[in-house]
Amino acid sequence: MPSFEAAVADLDRAVRGLAAGVDLAGADLPGDGQAAAFARIHDALEVRRRADRVLAAAVDAAREADGTWQQIGDALGTTRQAAFQRFGRPIDPRTGKQMDRATLDGADAGAVEIFTALAAGGWDAVFRRFDATMAAALPAAKLADTWATVVDTVGAYEGPGEPFVRRQGDHTVVDVPLAFEAGDLTGRVAFAADGQVAGLFVLNPEAAAR
Repeated sequence: MPSFEAAVADLDRAVRGLAAGVDLAGADLPGDGQAAAFARIHDALEVRRRADRVLAAAVDAAREADGTWQQIGDALGTTRQAAFQRFGRPIDPRTGKQMDRATLDGADAGAVEIFTALAAGGWDAVFRRFDATMAAALPAAKLADTWATVVDTVGAYEGPGEPFVRRQGDHTVVDVPLAFEAGDLTGRVAFAADGQVAGLFVLNPEAAAR
């Protein structure tokens, strides 16, 4: 972990990067309306990634100031375990080196795309993103049946919330809050390093938190 001074310097750099990203997203864009709209999405995602770096640097600074994971979890509105899973820097007891916590780039948007496709009936499109194990366990027809059971339980899909991305083992795992007309659920997608879907779940929020 960096020193307190280094953590604060990282935080300052991250804030300046975020400010530059906000300026980029607010700049005038050439081209037709649709192209400009999609460019805005790209820029907004970049602002969010920079904001994530600001948050990570702020957590590093809090840890260097002797903040506990419980205090950090309270500040983030989550549990200390969830805070550690997202921002911790654990040491691998087998090697004595820091574990790789890097996540797959674009996993947040990819997970949202998957649940948007399911809601639109795009079973085949989602199925094509599965790795071999998932494809054998959940063919497109069974995937459609599973989504139909979800809709039968909580009604029509209304939209996603803010994705939460973390590294678990060799996978990037994304939890997406899913709003339905009669209740809220959590969608979970596990991505392999090559971007293929290695796991797909729809969970009660309480179960997802555990």
